[in-house]
Amino acid sequence: MSEKKRRIMLVEDDISLANATKEYLEMHNFEVIVDYRGDTAVENILNVRPDFVIIDYMLPYKDGKAICKELRPLFPGPIIIVTANDDEVDEIVMLEIGVDDYLVKPIKPRSLLARITNLLNRYERIARESTTTDGAQRLNSQSSLQLDTAKRIAIVDGRVINLTSCEFDLLSYFFANQGIILTREEIFRQMRGVDWDGSDRSIDLRVSRLRNKIDDSGKSPRFIKSVRGTGYMLISQE
Repeated sequence: MSEKKRRIMLVEDDISLANATKEYLEMHNFEVIVDYRGDTAVENILNVRPDFVIIDYMLPYKDGKAICKELRPLFPGPIIIVTANDDEVDEIVMLEIGVDDYLVKPIKPRSLLARITNLLNRYERIARESTTTDGAQRLNSQSSLQLDTAKRIAIVDGRVINLTSCEFDLLSYFFANQGIILTREEIFRQMRGVDWDGSDRSIDLRVSRLRNKIDDSGKSPRFIKSVRGTGYMLISQE
């Protein structure tokens, strides 16, 4: 019995690029549906119910940023946005519009495939955990930080903190490795599925925004400690 193909919705107005991307992904056992217009994208995505969405930033009638902001509350799966240059989409914009990752054109097919595979695996792992977990996890019985894997929220000093998908996944990774120093390269690979180039500061930005969410001062951290020249560590209080 053949494995069920996972479905990808590609929103791209460049016909030649869309066709090339579709052909490549279909060679790797994906079903790919293409929409060439921005104004029809959200409706079509909700009708098709794909496992994964790829959206070009610059589209006719409605741009990728507007599509993602409208789509994110309605679509629970992974979203990648594709841009012609880094000036259009940076890490801050990406987090604001709720996408999981972004790629800069020209797209390297193997890099795109790696990102897709990593994100699908991550989402599937989260789905499995949400059906097997009995709820909140604590650093220890005295800790003021909790992670509720069923509701995908953090609880700090008894206060519920709503997290984006990326923020929750990052905090979950720290929880799984508390007391262990995680390098930027390890975190980058875990979150984005590719090797760190040594200059991308997106991990620092993600950690900074997560710290702000959980009221964790970088100067006197209760939870996430910076390790100079290396990375970060979730402080073990056992």
